[in-house]
Amino acid sequence: MRLWLLRWSPPVLTAGCAAMLALIYINRQTALPSIGQAELNAFTMLFLGVIFEALPFMLLGVIVSAVLQVFVSENLIRKLAPRNPILGAAFGGLLGLLFPLCECGMIPVVRRLIRKGMPAYIGITYILAGPIVNPVVFASTYTAFRGQLHLVYERMILGFAVAFAVGLILHRYMRANPLKETVHTAEAHTHHHAGHEHHHHDHHHGGHAHHHDHHHGKQTFGSRLVSTLGHASDEFFDMGKYLIFGSLLTAMIQTGVDRSSLSAIADSSWLAHLFMMGFAYLLSLCSTSDAFIAASFSNMFSVGPLLAFLVFGPMIDLKNTLMLLSVFKLRIVLAIIALTAVLVYVSTWVAGALHG
Repeated sequence: MRLWLLRWSPPVLTAGCAAMLALIYINRQTALPSIGQAELNAFTMLFLGVIFEALPFMLLGVIVSAVLQVFVSENLIRKLAPRNPILGAAFGGLLGLLFPLCECGMIPVVRRLIRKGMPAYIGITYILAGPIVNPVVFASTYTAFRGQLHLVYERMILGFAVAFAVGLILHRYMRANPLKETVHTAEAHTHHHAGHEHHHHDHHHGGHAHHHDHHHGKQTFGSRLVSTLGHASDEFFDMGKYLIFGSLLTAMIQTGVDRSSLSAIADSSWLAHLFMMGFAYLLSLCSTSDAFIAASFSNMFSVGPLLAFLVFGPMIDLKNTLMLLSVFKLRIVLAIIALTAVLVYVSTWVAGALHG
């Protein structure tokens, strides 16, 4: 089932976007009464506005991710990992400040680090907090919510707190190796050749597997630069389709769904939180661009549901659920999802209540 979803999700997203554009075109030609010119103009402005606002930050994010993948050795992270569980969970939660990878590059890196001896709970904490607690995401959230700066800081604080709590819980109760037993030989072993290491990097971006070989000891600066550009272009196009689909769906909801229906959801605190968490899960947006989607709902939803979208989506979405299932055992993935969902719901509800 997972292989089927990984194989067909990009074509399905592409077909969905094409179908929506075709319907918009047909509606313009036939002047159907359900969508007027004003609604169509609003849809177009919102769709393009979100994309153009988010693109620079997504591009910056993939460039930073690619540079780290090529120029920074994973052994450095492993050596820095503390032994104390509290310090270890804090280290995992703050690691994104130094290594702001997207989850697509993060999960394979964490898998290799766990196999090399890094405690699993630290790696999982990094997977959850890294897409939120990093400077690129801070900058994009700041740009999207200039009039609500408290949301920027609360997103970072709650993102760290939830990941930290999940990490400590996993350290307490996770005894067995969380990684799947079946591993690829090329990824499980490091081969030494004449004083340098050859690492096999396996990246899963939205269902596509990209294999990049980096000869860290022998590569020239020029070859590393080429590798960086290759990583960046792969991630940009892989993440771009999710941004387009998310912007399209957001514009559809904002202009096509009856305002009274959204108001009814927004008026119910528990339902609003669940709606925004589910919306973030399905959109599977990159955390460098999701703040602009959330900002477009700021006139309908209060602080709590907006934070639920901003915190839960980068931690757990459809895309990284599939990636987690490919790396970790099923019960571990279910535990991570359940713990994260409960903690995000409770913490964002409390944060929203404090704002009145």
